[in-house]
Amino acid sequence: MGSPIGNTTDQAPANPAATDDTLASQPIGYWSGLAHAAVTRHLRDAMARIDVTQPQYWVLNSVNGGGPAAPSREAVVALLTHLADGPHEIARVVDQLLHREWLRTDDEQRLHLTDAGEAARVRLRELATEVRAEVHQGISDEEYVAALQVLRKMVANVEGDGNVGTTPRTS
Repeated sequence: MGSPIGNTTDQAPANPAATDDTLASQPIGYWSGLAHAAVTRHLRDAMARIDVTQPQYWVLNSVNGGGPAAPSREAVVALLTHLADGPHEIARVVDQLLHREWLRTDDEQRLHLTDAGEAARVRLRELATEVRAEVHQGISDEEYVAALQVLRKMVANVEGDGNVGTTPRTS
């Protein structure tokens, strides 16, 4: 039976040694998972060398970019929990950053970066930029954009909306 969308490439078992001419048959779940694990491990290892975690960086960025009003603890937790390794991780990270005095709360219990927290956020941004350069070595911006467009389309395909995450076209 033919494919309903005209693509007849068979699915092969995951093979980390697959040659370029057989990559089209490789499972995206395997390769995207492998890339996610390797890049995340590399970034977290780099951050660990300066005694910081990736979730701490997320929280610092979230508090820094919280909009016109400083975010509450609950808002930061709600925003970031889907990225975390567990449902309580972000709340713990907020506590860690308060203890480190990288965050402070105001009278309305809104979170703010301290000077030390802003310095840490800037240092972590520089580190993340360095790690990104390592990860992207030998990959042009055009290749990177093409890869993300393919992944975004795959997500849209399985979530049932072919337009998810796409930029509207203008005439």
